Amino acid sequence: MLAARLLLAVAAGLVAGIAFEPLALAYALPVAVALLTAACHGLGPGRGFLAGSCFGISFMLVLLPWLQVIGTDAWIGLSVLQGLFYGLLGMATSAVVRLPWWPLWAAAAWTGVELLRGTVPFGGFPWGRLSFATVDTPFAPLFATVGAAGVSFAVALVGVVLAWAVLRLRQAPVRAVGAVVATVALVALASVTAPVTGQGDEAGDEAGEEPATLTVAAVQGDVPGVGMNAFAERRAVLDNHVAATRRLATRIRSGEVTRPAFVVWPENSTDIDPFQDPTVYDDIQAAVDAVGVPILVGALVDGPEPDEVLNQGIVWEPSRGPVQRYSKNHPVPFGEYIPFRDQIAQLVTRLDQIPRDMRPGRRPGLLDLGGTPVGDLICFEVAYDDLLRGVVRGGAEMVVVQTNNATYMGTGQIEQQFAITRLRAIETGKTVVVAATNGVSGVVNPDGEVTARAPVRTQQVLVESVSPTRGVTTGIRFGAWIELGLAVVAALALFAALVLRRRDRRPPSVDRAEASIASRTPVRTG
Repeated sequence: MLAARLLLAVAAGLVAGIAFEPLALAYALPVAVALLTAACHGLGPGRGFLAGSCFGISFMLVLLPWLQVIGTDAWIGLSVLQGLFYGLLGMATSAVVRLPWWPLWAAAAWTGVELLRGTVPFGGFPWGRLSFATVDTPFAPLFATVGAAGVSFAVALVGVVLAWAVLRLRQAPVRAVGAVVATVALVALASVTAPVTGQGDEAGDEAGEEPATLTVAAVQGDVPGVGMNAFAERRAVLDNHVAATRRLATRIRSGEVTRPAFVVWPENSTDIDPFQDPTVYDDIQAAVDAVGVPILVGALVDGPEPDEVLNQGIVWEPSRGPVQRYSKNHPVPFGEYIPFRDQIAQLVTRLDQIPRDMRPGRRPGLLDLGGTPVGDLICFEVAYDDLLRGVVRGGAEMVVVQTNNATYMGTGQIEQQFAITRLRAIETGKTVVVAATNGVSGVVNPDGEVTARAPVRTQQVLVESVSPTRGVTTGIRFGAWIELGLAVVAALALFAALVLRRRDRRPPSVDRAEASIASRTPVRTG
């Protein structure tokens, strides 16, 4: 019996995995939730943990095979670590099904587990949230209203109600079908009525005011190498971006394209510190002067200590040079820095490929690009809610994502990250401009529509007209509170379920003894 439950949980994980890119069978996601719920129903918390872990590990193995570029051990190790978080989900689900209205509490548990694994360890790993698979589905517009966590709850609720209905189909078929129809209809109604852009503005813009438009450019310079050796020729990478920008300047002078307000280069467009190498500085300045507008340059810069490095977005202006910088707030553990380096590096010699630890920045990526307040996120930072909320609530009217996906060319990581980016455009109600070294570069409207996209492994410059906006959506304004509230609800439901389980497991003799003592205890009045 337990073996069958565990096999069902593994199958649920496989179904969840194919809901994400590159297959993107998003409508399989509620089915995966339903299968895991059915697997956990009737189990004790311990066996529920085991079922949830089987689900989580199989899910992550299907979601993260792109980590094999780094190493098979990295793929399996991270999959197991993240899968164990879903063990907590399985434990919670198996417990709360004993409570009235349990589909609500089980769905909230999904949000609570996603919050936990997106926070710890080392700042968390939110990849694979239910909501991140919902682009181009009716769930996507809900990002603007309830944020990523709220959408995860909605997806989970549909799946859990589906499991509830199947479990009760024989006893009450009309009620079971009605519950599924009502839940789907509620989500659909919320999706149809969800706003795309912010309602009102802290800066005082009048509602309904037509936004101004401006032209922006994103440079995809391409890189000569592949995989872990993509940046073996560091100077060639910089030269590609300089050359592409100079060609853009030529097209501007000829009148072929409109001069943009600013240009975005990707993360790692130079891995040579321009403040240490005068020739790199001069080449970047020449490209900026040629195009005649600010360029947001992605650069690796020496840190304050010899063994540290900074991953920065640098606003580089014509004639003036660098005027603003954003240092990546969330470096990737074991990819950009090594936790417990002294202990771990001795065991895994491959980590020698990361000789310096990336020092995290402390300030949000709010930058002024040609007079437009822009929020800068670097690569995987697009998956972290707090960084996105910080720049938007700080006044960003657009979002740019500087990314380097060259290591993961030919894997699902490329499309997974771009899907998250499209959902972030909906969540913020703002245009998102993505500049990647060799893909995927693109421009995404506030409704998630891709208006321009460069083919991967090519050198291309995207020039697009966009509309900056000042509104703040409710998904951004209240998303953190929605997530925290759902997590608290899940924790309280789990506590209540465990108390109920403990009470029900007490021996009858104990209950009779307590009743006997109570009957002999005199009642004092006055």
